[in-house]
Amino acid sequence: MSALFQVQATDCQARKGTLSTSHGQVETPAFMPVATQGSVKAIAPDDLKTIGTSILLCNTYHLMLRPGIEIVREMGGLQAFMSWPSPILTDSGGFQTFSLDRMKKVTEEGVLFRSHIDGRNHFWSPETSVEYQEVLGADIAMVLDECAPYGLGESPVREAMDRTHRWAIRCKMIHNKQGQALFAVVQGGISQELRLESADTLMSMDFDGYAVGGLSLGEPKAKTYEIVGLMGSILPRDKPRYLMGVGSPDDLIECIGLGIDIFDCAMPTRVARNGGLFTNLGRVSVKNSRFRKEDKPIDWSCDCYTCKSFSVAYLHHLFKAKELLAYRLASIHNLRFVVRLMEHSRNSILEGTFTAFRDNFLSEYRATDENVRLAQKEKWLRRHR
Repeated sequence: MSALFQVQATDCQARKGTLSTSHGQVETPAFMPVATQGSVKAIAPDDLKTIGTSILLCNTYHLMLRPGIEIVREMGGLQAFMSWPSPILTDSGGFQTFSLDRMKKVTEEGVLFRSHIDGRNHFWSPETSVEYQEVLGADIAMVLDECAPYGLGESPVREAMDRTHRWAIRCKMIHNKQGQALFAVVQGGISQELRLESADTLMSMDFDGYAVGGLSLGEPKAKTYEIVGLMGSILPRDKPRYLMGVGSPDDLIECIGLGIDIFDCAMPTRVARNGGLFTNLGRVSVKNSRFRKEDKPIDWSCDCYTCKSFSVAYLHHLFKAKELLAYRLASIHNLRFVVRLMEHSRNSILEGTFTAFRDNFLSEYRATDENVRLAQKEKWLRRHR
């Protein structure tokens, strides 16, 4: 039995588990707020603890550029630097470097790229990616992978997948930090055949956990679910499964049902800072004039600080006045909404009622229109190239 991860209960493909790290346990399914530069935007660490957050994701690429890996080392590692004593997962920096578009050059050795901050050149290899993550002191490190954009033909997707496998071997060979888990990333685009090949290749290397990467990049939602369901059916039962970059409430519930344990996404806090708040009936814009005189919380069923303390009318006012408090209160609500979804999912799996819980939630939750969602995603991707 794995010392890192144990499954306590299942309900069809949904799993309730416990991830054990040197900085504490994480009950799964779990959602990781994104602390890109060592901070979840507009949210303090004590807010995150009150919300019920158990693990954060930090970005190796951004921390390498600013403040610098050596500074974090001198400050005692990420947990000490951030005043966050709980588990942290660091990504490899792969997605960020591959999102730089014309500012990068990929070779078998690694990625040569120009900083988006000052234009200086940097080289990122599988070995340096692991080295940086070891110095940062994360509980979970990710291998460097090549993320192929959605819409490429099978040949370039295969090329990126094969390179990901070769880089995974190099990451595993150099990784030696005690107490730090190393996760591989399954690639292969939206091809079932390539995904199966990638999963089989990486499973033969016996990593501590497996991530599903390269999704939520503009493909139809049905394709996302198809690939996630396939991975949930074949990835090792005794290893944690991590779906990268997925965070809308309906997607989270669907993918828990497909066997995923861990999620991350900046979307809940990003939409919050734009006035988009989650409710059980779907996402609403608190900037809408209909909320100007609403003397009630955004969600009566929510137990977050925002809903217990403030009316929708007050939130509407803060956004219209462009007060900074608006971003904190909205972000607290959205993150607590997602964390509560994780809590309810875990409880329903233990009780054997997850399918009913999922169906009831999805019957009421009005998802963002597919065309609008894809347009928003493309706009976000363009900004990050």
